[in-house]
Amino acid sequence: MKKRLQILIFVFSLLIGVGSVAQEKRVTKADTEYNEYSFSPAIDIYKKVLDKGYVSADLLKNLGNSYYFNADYKQASDVYKRLIDDYGKEVGAEYFFRYAQTLKSLGDYEGSNAIMTKFSEITDNDARASGFKEEKNYIEDIKKNSGRYTVKPFKFNTSYTEFAPSFYKEGLLFSSDRDTGNLARYRHTWNSKDFLDLYDTNDSIVNKLGKEVNTRLHESTSVTTKDGKTLYFTRNNFKNGKYVKDEKGVIRLKIFKATFVDSTNVWSNLEELSINSDSYSVAHPALSADEKRLYFASDMPGSLGASDIFRVNINEDGTYSTPENLGSNINTEARETFPFVTNEGVLYMSSDGHPGLGGLDVFATNVADGKLNGSVVNVGEPVNSKMDDFTFIFNSETKKGYFASNREEGKGADDIYSFIENEPLLLDCHQAVTGTVRDKISNEVLVGAAVKIIDENNTEISSAITDSSGAYAIDLDCNQGNFVRAVMEGYVPAEEYLGKSDGKAKIIDFYLERDKVSGGYGDDLAKLLQLSTIYFNFDKYNIRKDSEIEVQKVIAAMEKYPSLKIKVNSHTDSRGKDSYNLWLSQKRAQATVDYMISKGISKDRLQGQGYGETKLINKCSNGVKCSGKEHELNRRSEFIILE
Repeated sequence: MKKRLQILIFVFSLLIGVGSVAQEKRVTKADTEYNEYSFSPAIDIYKKVLDKGYVSADLLKNLGNSYYFNADYKQASDVYKRLIDDYGKEVGAEYFFRYAQTLKSLGDYEGSNAIMTKFSEITDNDARASGFKEEKNYIEDIKKNSGRYTVKPFKFNTSYTEFAPSFYKEGLLFSSDRDTGNLARYRHTWNSKDFLDLYDTNDSIVNKLGKEVNTRLHESTSVTTKDGKTLYFTRNNFKNGKYVKDEKGVIRLKIFKATFVDSTNVWSNLEELSINSDSYSVAHPALSADEKRLYFASDMPGSLGASDIFRVNINEDGTYSTPENLGSNINTEARETFPFVTNEGVLYMSSDGHPGLGGLDVFATNVADGKLNGSVVNVGEPVNSKMDDFTFIFNSETKKGYFASNREEGKGADDIYSFIENEPLLLDCHQAVTGTVRDKISNEVLVGAAVKIIDENNTEISSAITDSSGAYAIDLDCNQGNFVRAVMEGYVPAEEYLGKSDGKAKIIDFYLERDKVSGGYGDDLAKLLQLSTIYFNFDKYNIRKDSEIEVQKVIAAMEKYPSLKIKVNSHTDSRGKDSYNLWLSQKRAQATVDYMISKGISKDRLQGQGYGETKLINKCSNGVKCSGKEHELNRRSEFIILE
């Protein structure tokens, strides 16, 4: 990057002389400040160079990023717009994403969606792009979750910075720069240089933790064990009282551990966790309810984005297991950070990779029992806003919690807010489905009918049996599409498809049709017309060429008798899963009906029903060895006269 800028400036110097030398020095100095994540000085220098008329893609990238990571989204948006307008073909997809994020933070959701559409078009296998495509109505989804919290400012906020609350005894620990006067505007970057310290409060007074924990360096996010004896917290990487930089000149973050000694009333036995590194950051500790797992944020090798959520097991001897990345369902190519885990195993975190309102939003997902594939839910307003919302903690018993935000109405750069949860957040989406199953003709209730939940892969998930009143009750996962199917011996199965939903209860009443219908010319039109059996190839549902002529005979009969209505019954052999065969037979029935409709038969004169392997015409049931010809006899369609 630096070399490209120097080449550009050298070309300019041939045209305008020595004036560009000063600009080169300014850009070089700005690059140095930028590479060290010292954004405020970098902004000043880049602006001066830009005001002089010297511009490049790299300069705009660095200036836009300086504003972006400094949470100045208005300025960042203006710079990113110019970058994409002038150098759109040169910049990577990440700058489209950040531009979309700034627009979202400014409340321009339409503009943000337009840029995200472009972002999606130029990225491959990016979770943020696929998530955007799947959840284009995410603002409406967020609104559904909004309004569940009552929020008010923390009583100890100042004109400085307060953030990173954590539960401690009867009160809180939190991080602040109130004694240094330095605004911690870079808390979301990996090498914050402002001198933050840890404080505790019991709702009446604020105390600064002792020098054993607080140093002239930066201490922030923390968590303690329930007994208040062990403290984990984040601090700048340093040795022998000096900052330690990695090979890129970045000062990383590390997690430290301390023990409280009652006899001396101080924190002691300070030690650095073994999962730390001088090459990447490990920060923002959180403990599971049983305190046997430590969750944290890191950009260590194997991370999917700028920072991911990881966890380790805390062994009985005090050592730690190999860090486990929580995976692509939770982590994205952007920032996931500031984890917190409730007693019920709900993980709260901040992210700008999942669909949100702007900046960092707070999200929740269920990680109980090792589960990592549950829905990731935006907790909605008023916790989330157009700005950055982070360090969320929650007591699920009292329904009270805290979080931090840099929203405009705050006193300082960041402020802590308390909240009360008035309605629970629905994570794993469960939908209750109830109803009755009845005979379609007599309206009598059917006792002992099976109601099954079949997912979109035709896998049976669960089932229920109707009681003495023909009623059933069953739950399904409303985060995915499902078929609700009613089955009864002697009746044709019926089903209804339910797509993804908000989980509201659903009533589905089934009226089943008997599987034998008499009337007209008799039950079987095939016998009347002396048709050959309509066969299908193994595992296929398209009409075979040798069967088309037989279907044409049925079509001819229906053309001759306009009042004739028929039902196509299709069957499979016994090979394969029963549920799959039922699906395949339905496809065969529908293929036959569709073929007849394509030849001019009105669809209101046709019905189709699949029976799977439930009506075999020979001995070839499950486990019975049969020849291919014997199995073929069961892969057939029949025609039943309805009228």
